[in-house]
Amino acid sequence: MSVLIAGCGDLGTEAGLRFAAAGHAVTGWRRRPGLLPAFIRGVAADLTGELPAVPADTETVLFTPAASGRGEEAYRSTYLHGLARLLDALERDGVEPRRILFVSSTAVYGDADGALVDELTPAAPASATGAVIREAEELLHARRPDGIVLRLAGIYGPGRTRLVDSVLGGTAVVPPGPHPTNRIHRDDAAAAIVHLATVVPDPEPLYVGVDDEPAELGDVLRFLAAELGRGEPPTGEAPAARGGNRRLSNARLRATGFEFAFPTFREGYRSVLAGEGIRHP
Repeated sequence: MSVLIAGCGDLGTEAGLRFAAAGHAVTGWRRRPGLLPAFIRGVAADLTGELPAVPADTETVLFTPAASGRGEEAYRSTYLHGLARLLDALERDGVEPRRILFVSSTAVYGDADGALVDELTPAAPASATGAVIREAEELLHARRPDGIVLRLAGIYGPGRTRLVDSVLGGTAVVPPGPHPTNRIHRDDAAAAIVHLATVVPDPEPLYVGVDDEPAELGDVLRFLAAELGRGEPPTGEAPAARGGNRRLSNARLRATGFEFAFPTFREGYRSVLAGEGIRHP
């Protein structure tokens, strides 16, 4: 199978390496293709501009964008307009891939007052950037009704150590009340992409990518402190939950037969603390 990864950053590269290891030919589009490993054929491409020719034998397309900034316009240019350009390029070059998968975000959900959220929960973005991502999802399904959207929770893993750094730096604070967090290890996110693209015979249009345990932030911070041999972080007012007050379910993804290498934050952060894996440039 020939795979095209549009926006081949850290996550896209990890997924690409897994496709390559399974014997597939992989092309990665990114601004600096020379950073890609040898197993991925790098092609210079900017999702905010004119896109290069799509390989004629492309069977699977992954759209794994990363905006150049945190503002609405940067997201709109990369996520919404970038996806439109990608779909236009496929039509321009007469390429009809068997599958198109868009790596989206659970930022499209609003606050759920701590309730369980899944694929049937209506999207209600609480931020302008989340609203743009939701527009991109709608665009994909309007132009490719068979397209797959994978909404990922907060990604952690090699080089993604914000909470670890807060414990080491003494800035971690345990909230006094409920403060749910939802996450997925980078490697499980990449494995889920490959799984949905190659293993699932008749995929649903939408999946939530999150590990098995919606965890309290305090529990995660206390775990990290114990693993690092540090004292328990103090209790105090913490910033509002970055992912909103909700608990995400992975039941639909699990039902496809997907197995997590890091089913909870414990296994995942132990791997991070052990220095396993690298963050791809």
